[in-house]
Parts: sequence; structure tokens; C-alpha cells
Amino acid sequence: MSADNPTPSGQQPSLLRNWLSLTGLVIVIGSLFSFFLLFLLDAMATFSNPYVGILTYIVTPGFTMMGLVLTIIGALRERRQLHGARGLMPMVVIDLTRPRDRRVLGFFIGGSLIFLLLSAMGSYHTYHFTESVQFCGQTCHTVMQPELVTYQHGPHARVSCTECHIGPGATWFVKAKISGTYQLYATAFDKYPRPIPTPIKNLRPAQETCEQCHWPKKFVGNLERTYNYFLGDETNTPFTLSLLMKVGGADPTHGPEGGIHWHMNVKNKVEYVATDVARQKIPWVRIVDPQGVVTEFRTKGFTNDPASFTIRAMDCMDCHNRPAHKYQTPNDAVNLAISLGHIDRTLPWIKTNAVYALTRDFKTETEALQGIATHLAERYPNEPRIRPVIDVVQQLYRDNFFPEMKASWKIYPDNIGHKNWPGCFRCHDGNHKTEDGKRTIKANDCNACHTILAQGNGPELLQLSPAGQAFKHPGGDYDLTCYDCHNGGL
Repeated sequence: MSADNPTPSGQQPSLLRNWLSLTGLVIVIGSLFSFFLLFLLDAMATFSNPYVGILTYIVTPGFTMMGLVLTIIGALRERRQLHGARGLMPMVVIDLTRPRDRRVLGFFIGGSLIFLLLSAMGSYHTYHFTESVQFCGQTCHTVMQPELVTYQHGPHARVSCTECHIGPGATWFVKAKISGTYQLYATAFDKYPRPIPTPIKNLRPAQETCEQCHWPKKFVGNLERTYNYFLGDETNTPFTLSLLMKVGGADPTHGPEGGIHWHMNVKNKVEYVATDVARQKIPWVRIVDPQGVVTEFRTKGFTNDPASFTIRAMDCMDCHNRPAHKYQTPNDAVNLAISLGHIDRTLPWIKTNAVYALTRDFKTETEALQGIATHLAERYPNEPRIRPVIDVVQQLYRDNFFPEMKASWKIYPDNIGHKNWPGCFRCHDGNHKTEDGKRTIKANDCNACHTILAQGNGPELLQLSPAGQAFKHPGGDYDLTCYDCHNGGL
């Protein structure tokens, strides 16, 4: 390139011939290139990602605007410096017969190609990073820490966040973009709630997400489950339940249709009305059997017209409502730790003291860890075995309690079972009856969903009963439902 020839008389000098404007133009070109690449990657992806929407429609245009601003500022500065001057800027002439011009042009083309290649590689790797669990859970560390930690300890820890929370489809693609934009705003300006509410209304139907991996008609049959509990007495007495869960299934070619998965039998249709956001209060249920016969059940106090409410068709998420982010209750967490030998059961009252240490109110994690250590150390002075117990209980707290976000098991109901939350008893409570009162949704029948094979401890566990045993509550029987007493801390 040469600048030997002067600019012809009357020709305006270029205002963009300054480093600030040229830098701005480079940023504009790179951001536009990244925008189109990200747009194509996102449009062709199997699963949409709201964070890619943030990069594509907010971050990248932000760099474009920044480049334009730099370009304009540089041009204004150049104009001010050249104010009143004419013909002072030389005209750019490219003469490829000159070796110097060929070298400069070669460096320019090579540099441009390298820049575009690096932009493409950076955009591609950034796109895939935004699909990772680390990005979803760690970019906004304080906000998403409860979801990330419980996800890592959950049964779906190898399933990416976007596969469940978004899934395929153009409609949810758009919703994801809107949601991602708002999440960016809420995080940046501290507008997010504490704790983060479960997105019950925004979740896709299970048929469009869960059933992409879980075959709904699969016949499961009976599953054996063993639950190890320890009583809150001085000796931490063990109590074990061994039972068969009558999961059943909906594939008549491999077994009888029925069991717990009767609710998801493709031949049945179960609908209900919930009067609260968390869907814990269900006063009305409608069942359509394979012959098309409709039966309605309602509680005594519910006299409203069901049509005035949202009538929801029951799906997997109505029972499996915590499939990925499971918060262990203090009672269950300590029971598991004792059964695995992580907490020494020979320490007197250790079950009660450990659960108490976990259920106290703390404002920060640091305060909680110190409080747990202090409480247990005071209960067992001069006891060398308590040090590893303190470490275990502190880890249980880190895994299930997040005081900065006010998140714990108390906030998020778990509808599997009926021990700590109503769960099954939301409908199977004996209070849902037909209008004539002749039919009631089956309730208080332990053998309807499971068969107790053995219970107790020691020799009692050898007394197996294939026909099932009546449940014997430790300490005596009570005319109450499980969750009336058991609240996660008991």
C-alpha cells in the first residue's frame, strides 16, 4: 500500500483512518460473524438452550454496539483534529506490482482468516459450554448452587439440564429464549426470589421429556426395597422395613396391567383439580376407564365447579416431582449415614443429636458448620469418636441445606410415598367420594401399593411373609397418617 500520491483537490479525507475506529470495526465484524454462527448452531440444535439465546441475542449484539460506539468516537475525534483542513489525508492506493503492497495485503488477508477462524472456534466452544451442567449451575453460583448440588447427588446426574427443562420443539425454543433473557436480568439486578420456586407451571408435560427415555408402557412388576431406620433413643435402635413395591405396568403382553403405574396406564385417564400452587391440595378427581365410564370424586367441602379451575391430566411429574433435585430430609440423611457406617451408632443418642444439629436455623453456611461442630462437641466432650461424626454431619448439611438461598427439604414437597409429605394421600385419604357417597378412592390399605415382607430388627427380619405383614409402628400404633408426625426432622 502506498500513501505517496496526495488526495485530489476537493476529496474528503477518511474519518475512519484511526486506530480507535479501526478497532471498533474489527469488533463489529467479529461480533456479527459470531452472531450468525451462534444463530445457525442454535437453530439446528436438537435441544434449545436459553443461555445460548443470551449469547446470541444479548451478548453478541452488545459487542456489536460497543464496536460501533468505538468507531463513531474515533471518527468524531478524527473529524475534530481535521476540522478546517482540506486535502491533508493521502489517498490509499494498492499496487500489487510493488512487493511491499503484496506483503501488506497478504498479512491482512492471513490475519483476517485467522481472526475469523478463532471467532468460529470460540463461538462453537462457547455454544457447547453453555449446554454444560457446569455453566447452568456455576455461572450464577449463589443462585443455582442448591439446584447444582442436589442435581449432582440425584438419579439424573448424567442427564443435561436442557433435556428436561427445555426439550425439543420450536415453541419451547422461543419460551427458552424469553426465560433466559429474564434470568439474566433477575440475576444481574438481584431480582430473583429466595428460594427459587419450582417451575411447576412452566414444566413441559412428561410425555414430551421424561418419556423420551422412560418407556411408559414398560412392565416393571414388583420391586424389592429395604429401608433402614434408627430410632431416636439412647441406643439408636435399628428398625428395618423390607417390602415389595407393586409398581406394575401397562404392557399386557408381559404382565397384568395395574400396580402403582395404573395411574399412568395408557388406557386410563386420571384428571384432577389442585387448589394450591404446589399441587398439594387436591379436592376433586375424575377417572375415565377403558370403557369410557366417567367417575368423579370430591372431598366434602369442595362444592365448586371444577371447570372454574385448571383441570390437569395426571402424568409422571405428579408423583415423581423431584426427579433430579432431591433434598434429603435430616432424618433420612442421618439414617443413611448410620446404616452405611459413616456415623458411629454406638454413640448414645447420636441419631437424635445429629438430626437436631441439622434442623437448627442458620443464616449462613459458615454459621451452620460452626454450630453443628459446637453442638456435637458439647454433647460428647472428651469423646474422640465424635470428630469424624462432625465431619459427616457437616457434609450432610452442605449437600442438603443452603441458608443463603433459604432452600432445604422444607420448601420442596416430595410426592413419592407418604412419610414426610401427603404424597399418595393427597387423593388416597379416604375423603374423596362420589356424589352418592357409595364409592371412595381406596385409602389406608398398605397392601394396595406394597407388601411388607419383614420388619423390625435381628431375628424378626428372618420371619419373611410372602403374603405380607401388617405394619407394626415402633412404639405403638397411632390413628394418624405418616406425615402427621413425620416432617423430615422426626
